[in-house]
Order: sequence, then C-alpha cells, then structure tokens
Amino acid sequence: MAQKATIYKVELSVSDMDRHYYETHKLTVAKHPSETDERLMVRILAFALNANEQLEMTKGLSSDDEPDIWQKSLSGELELWVALGLPSEKIVRQSCGKSNEVVVYCYGGSAAEVWWEKIKNSTTRFDNLRVLNLVEKDTSELGKLASRTMKLHVNIQDGEVMVSVDDGIVYINPVKWKNSA
Repeated sequence: MAQKATIYKVELSVSDMDRHYYETHKLTVAKHPSETDERLMVRILAFALNANEQLEMTKGLSSDDEPDIWQKSLSGELELWVALGLPSEKIVRQSCGKSNEVVVYCYGGSAAEVWWEKIKNSTTRFDNLRVLNLVEKDTSELGKLASRTMKLHVNIQDGEVMVSVDDGIVYINPVKWKNSA
C-alpha cells in the first residue's frame, strides 16, 4: 500500500526588505513520502523568497510537468516557475519556454556544483533564468527546524535570509550562479 503525504501547517511571516513585501501566509503543505525535511524546508524557503499573493505550491514531486512552486497571472499565464534541486537540462529548457521567469534553487553541496558545471554553458541563452545555490550546511540546519505545525519568520535584507522557528534560527546566504537579464 502506498504511503500518503504528511500534512504540515505553516504560518509563514515574510519580511522582505529588498522587495518591500511584508505579509503572513497560512500554508498547508503536503510532504511527499520520499521528500526529506530538508527539501520541505527548502520549498518553504523558496516560497518565502518569492512570496506574492498569487504564488502557489504545486503537486511538486508528484508531477513531472509542474514546478515545485508557481505563480500564474489572473488570465492563467505562467509568470514564475520555481524549481528545487538539480533539474535536468531538458526540464530547465522546457520551463524557460513555458514561463516568463524561472528560478532554480539548487542545494546538495558538491552534487549541486557538479550539476551546475555540467549545464551552465547551455543556460546562457535563457534571459529569464536565475539559478541560486543554497549551501549544504544551511539547508541541513533548516531541515532540523521542520515540525508538523510551524510559525516561521523569514527576514530578507540585502540578499541575506534569516529563518526563525521558535528558538531556532538559521542564516542563509543564497549564492547567485546565474541572474536573469
């Protein structure tokens, strides 16, 4: 019998001084049986970094043709495609064709570096692609903050991120590997 997703209730307060965005989002997040706490928290972090009223979590790992997070316009056009991990060159190319803007948050230490070295030359033609690397130590610490019911506070200033849950605080400094034009 297949395992079911675990439901997480998240109250996410975002204070993004870089974008002047200050809002609290109440999220119900389904954690896929194969998803780690680290990946779940990276997904929530990616949501916070791109927070917007139209931003939505998708089926994620359960679907091959959807990103982890997306934002659609009121007319249904894809404005933002957010992918996590190390997507294939084909998926990066397809997502850049489907959406106005694509952001990839990669993590995993040396595996992420190997992935980027392999595909970076083929991404130069995509002006709508941003790639950010999250340091393995930071994402590992972030994963330790996961619990079924969370009140997360994410503060963003000058590209630096502070995530706090209860008494736990993790500082994250995403490294920009590719900026969109």
